[in-house]
Amino acid sequence: MSAPWIIFGGSLWLFVNGLLHDIFVLINHKGGYNRDLLRLLLDGHVLMLGGGVLFISFLMVKQNVPYGSALAVVVGASTLVYCGMIFPFLKSFGTMAVSLAVIAAAVYAWKSSTN
Repeated sequence: MSAPWIIFGGSLWLFVNGLLHDIFVLINHKGGYNRDLLRLLLDGHVLMLGGGVLFISFLMVKQNVPYGSALAVVVGASTLVYCGMIFPFLKSFGTMAVSLAVIAAAVYAWKSSTN
């Protein structure tokens, strides 16, 4: 599998997980709109935003735009930080592994585009 497609897989993973997170939060939430609901929905939106930005990065890497790789590294690193912040509550080993794979693929793509 090539580096751009690993980045695409990461974008899909983040976006779908964020969407599923928000759907399940809305299904299970009791009561009206409040701070708890907002906080939980923001978690899903962080994942969906990361997935969307990684998709843009995928398109850039496919066109050999070096900044696309840098963008993927930033999203991968920020997702790792996010996973670290929620680790006491949710052990997101899958998302951490995907983020590390995205970072590795982005560094590989960047090195390949500069040769």
